[in-house]
Amino acid sequence: MMKWLKSLGLVTLLLVVLAACSTEAPGSDDSDDTSEGSGDSDVKIGLSVSTLNNPFFVTLRDGAEAAAKEAGYEIVVSDAQDDPSTQLSDIEDLLQQDIDVLLVNPVDSDAIVSAVELANDAGVPVITVDRSAAGGEIVTHIASDNVAGGEMAGEFIAEKLGNEGNIVELEGIPGASATRERGEGFHNIVDAIDGIEVVANQTANFDRSEGLTVMENIIQSTDGINAVFAHNDEMALGALEALDAQGLLEDVIVVGFDATDDAVAAVDEGRLDATIAQQPALIGEYAVDAAGKVVSGETVEEFIPVELELVSQ
Repeated sequence: MMKWLKSLGLVTLLLVVLAACSTEAPGSDDSDDTSEGSGDSDVKIGLSVSTLNNPFFVTLRDGAEAAAKEAGYEIVVSDAQDDPSTQLSDIEDLLQQDIDVLLVNPVDSDAIVSAVELANDAGVPVITVDRSAAGGEIVTHIASDNVAGGEMAGEFIAEKLGNEGNIVELEGIPGASATRERGEGFHNIVDAIDGIEVVANQTANFDRSEGLTVMENIIQSTDGINAVFAHNDEMALGALEALDAQGLLEDVIVVGFDATDDAVAAVDEGRLDATIAQQPALIGEYAVDAAGKVVSGETVEEFIPVELELVSQ
């Protein structure tokens, strides 16, 4: 009887030990960890940039990449090369890579809507940077106040002209929110001044070489140009080349927008009169920070502004 009880006790003890060995600590089974973005290293961000041929957007990308590296996030960047159809294809590819958040700098605010809706359907939150989207569900928009920037440019030019003179306006990509908003702000000021007239306004698609060509044509067809407002620095720098070639550089006020390195250098040299300073690296940084908050379930503001500043001598 005692031998049987001892045997029973040994079997019971063995069963208890086996049960204890088979019990895992919470979270130790990899198959239970199915949530994405549960830690910094799990956050994967897609960034679709309108073009990396523009130094402004290169700096924006660099700011986003630096912020992602510091936070321990993975970031995948695509370059749409100023082509809406390329941007749509790029975003389709990014969505196939299981990104947690999509950051978009649209080529065209209307054309980007279909890509935003694709992300919405896939359950991927969308954040727009620098340029907005005309539709789709956007978590937040991160940009400088382009209307206020256009007003700053208009006020600067009006003061320099003494509220009297002829202005040429070089516009950005048609359909881009930055084009529309910067032009709106500029016209808010100059259209209200009787002595100022916008004698020519043409698109140069935010491109330096196009800015040069368009400005050359305007010079040939327009008399008495006193100032130029370009919706970005690349076009302003192209306009400077055209004016310089005609010996008009010292007679015409030129103002750009973005405060790229080349533009700030031109201001320092006295060739460019002013540029409106955005902070593209900060825009990229804010975008990545907002993406991290979205993944972790935090609430973000619908619009996150980045401060502007007039850069002049």
